[in-house]
Amino acid sequence: MKRRAAYLLLAVLALLGAWAALAWPREEFIASSPADLAATPANIARGAYLARAGDCMACHTARGGVPYAGGRILDTPFGRFHAPNITPESTTGIGAWSADDFWRALHNGKSRDGRLLYPAFPYTNYTKVTRADSDALFAYLRSLPPVRQANLPHSLRFPYNQQLLLAGWRLLYFKPGVQAPDAARDATWNRGAYLVEGLGHCSACHSTRNRFGASEGTLGGGLIASLGWYAPALTSNAEAGLGAWREDHIVELLGTGVAPGASVTGPMAEVVAQSLQHMTNEDLTAMARYLKSLPGTPSPAREAGPPPPEQVMQAGAKLYGQHCAACHGERGEGKGPYPALAGNRALTLGEPVNAIRVVLNGGFPPGTTGNPRPYGMPPFSHVLDDSQAANLVTYLRASWGNAAAPVSAPQVNRYRNVPLD
Repeated sequence: MKRRAAYLLLAVLALLGAWAALAWPREEFIASSPADLAATPANIARGAYLARAGDCMACHTARGGVPYAGGRILDTPFGRFHAPNITPESTTGIGAWSADDFWRALHNGKSRDGRLLYPAFPYTNYTKVTRADSDALFAYLRSLPPVRQANLPHSLRFPYNQQLLLAGWRLLYFKPGVQAPDAARDATWNRGAYLVEGLGHCSACHSTRNRFGASEGTLGGGLIASLGWYAPALTSNAEAGLGAWREDHIVELLGTGVAPGASVTGPMAEVVAQSLQHMTNEDLTAMARYLKSLPGTPSPAREAGPPPPEQVMQAGAKLYGQHCAACHGERGEGKGPYPALAGNRALTLGEPVNAIRVVLNGGFPPGTTGNPRPYGMPPFSHVLDDSQAANLVTYLRASWGNAAAPVSAPQVNRYRNVPLD
């Protein structure tokens, strides 16, 4: 029955796509300014800063590869995407592109040849970028050394590889439009909204997605299927809600990767290292102010369920004493730079994947200018088998006032061999 309903929804999307292709191009155009496109040192520096703010290098650079030459792989439930080369090479990069072509991709989600782009490239956020910023970005990319590196085609499952279906998806889930300032808010708040919702594309990770990969755009948290991590809700105090945080602590976390009582790890560590630490304090403050202003969302009610079996807790306590207590304290109170585990929201998320991955793979805040020698946690995947890791994580999630559901050995095994990026 569920499969039949899914096929019916796909058929509806295809019909919508056919109608959209014929009757509703949904494309906006804003003319560029020659001054914004000029290859001046000021424009190139501005474009470089915007590229950092958008963390363009994260997707358009393969591990160990040439910056912006593409090749990074993104595995999704719909298939595999290969990030393209965006250096100014004329045959494999964007050397033959015009500023209008670049704007069309960023704002309307269409390639130079008119082909619809998949939202793995987050044009649903980038559409909010101004034409002036788009032109500065293009001026910067045009200044890079051209790299001849062929692009690999995406490998998507049928029917997700059909442009007609993508046109239907866009009709339902995408509307182009530059971020409009809120007249009731000050310039700092509006700058923060522009960065968070647009170039920063925070909702690409921190929002729930439906079965067709469309983001709800509410920063309410979501599992990043392509990376095997959970991006916590930024609007829920039970997860990573920032409403009760001090503004300067949010700025500190974004800019250095650590703040009183918190640190980043996993994909967010890469975002801080490659993007956020390079932003100005004014822009980080703007983002913090906007994030603090977001209305809180209630955490979903969770059934308490029975407590973990006593033998699991005993096994977990023994492992904790052997491997964790020296840094995190006998009762999870934390020691020095090592965080407290008692009351730690990262441990009590409904989805335990982050806790599992940190135990297996270690936890490493980024090395940043503001925190050049971060304290990290070593991996234990070579020390603990699946059952032992499950016992330990269960113990952490159910001790010192923490009250979260137990973790099973199959859950641990699911993430044991998942790549870190």
